[in-house]
Amino acid sequence: MKSEHKIKLNLENVRKWLGAAIVATIAVMAAIICAQYASSGDTGSRPWWMYVMLVTSCVLLSLSVCLGFYVIKPLNVKIAAYGADLFFLLVISIITGNEFTVILYCLAATELYMSCERFKTNLILVAAGAAVFVVSFVLGWVRVFNGAPVYDSIVDILGGCMFGILILAIHFIIVVAVMRFYRMSRRLADALDEADKSKAELKSAYEKLSQTAVYEERNRIAKDIHDNAGHSITAVIMQTEAAKLLIDSDPEAAKSKIISANIQAKNALDQMRSSVHLLAGRPAATSLKDGIEEIVAQTVDSTELKIRCDVEDIALDEGRTRFLCNSVKECISNGIRHGGATAFYIEAKKNRDEVTLLVSDNGSGIAGGAAEGYGLKSMREKAVEYGGGMRISGDADEGCEVEVTIKCGAPQGGQA
Repeated sequence: MKSEHKIKLNLENVRKWLGAAIVATIAVMAAIICAQYASSGDTGSRPWWMYVMLVTSCVLLSLSVCLGFYVIKPLNVKIAAYGADLFFLLVISIITGNEFTVILYCLAATELYMSCERFKTNLILVAAGAAVFVVSFVLGWVRVFNGAPVYDSIVDILGGCMFGILILAIHFIIVVAVMRFYRMSRRLADALDEADKSKAELKSAYEKLSQTAVYEERNRIAKDIHDNAGHSITAVIMQTEAAKLLIDSDPEAAKSKIISANIQAKNALDQMRSSVHLLAGRPAATSLKDGIEEIVAQTVDSTELKIRCDVEDIALDEGRTRFLCNSVKECISNGIRHGGATAFYIEAKKNRDEVTLLVSDNGSGIAGGAAEGYGLKSMREKAVEYGGGMRISGDADEGCEVEVTIKCGAPQGGQA
């Protein structure tokens, strides 16, 4: 960014130095033309006022060009000043008849070419300058060389006019080409500055968004650990305490409590591991089918439960997969703890843009509606968050059925 700024600054300095050089060159050329005029021909036959007009025109030309470079800013005023320059040049050319006044025409038009960006306007300006030069050169030559042979006069006039127009055209092409390159380089520098600023702003915004996303994800994971794992550990404590009280009077009930506590403890351990993996940036790669089958295998191995499952291989994002797997654990735990269930059926199907998880058991069922505790309430809220809902049904001694429906999200590996 700093390098482009320096380039612009140097180009502005070059323009100022160029203005000083052009004004100085005009002054030197005018002095030379005046000296040639004063030393040529019969100086005694020339009226004094012609010398005054010549010197005055040279001084005013130098002053006008200087004002164009350093004082005058509006383009229309610059064009008006250029009209005055052409008048002074017309006077100088008519008085001296010097063909080298074309150099003064070129120098006087330089600043205007630099200021005007429209090629058409510059073309009109150079045409106007060439027309004034031709008129002034012809009048000056006729005035100075009056009486010369007609043929020689025509040849000299045509040659001088063509020479002057050629010089004006070359000067015009060079200045306009250089200025076009300068303007393109300046626009490129401005674009690079703007791109650098935009890049810095985007980088800053991206960093802020990234930090916000990281904080939000950490807060969500921390809440999951606190809510889910904390709830499971609390349930483990309650189940083991109940088992201690029942172990002598009702060993079968105590055994059921211990089995439920064991499943809850495994749930808490799995949730902790999942959360730690997320914090470490290692999202789980387990699919819904694999996750549920793993839960079933672990549960059956450590208990005498009978579990049958029918789970389709469904591609879901990590958050939805984790939620449905946790829902299976919660349903099994609730079925054992509250219903004394010994068998479960788990089904997961996809229908268009929805996934339905069904967990039913052979427990004591529910009468008068299910009393939702913390676990079931959290499941319902999460299901609604994923665009679905939850249904609990069952009759007394007829078992219980929990149906969870969610909308499909991005494929596995996406953000929840």
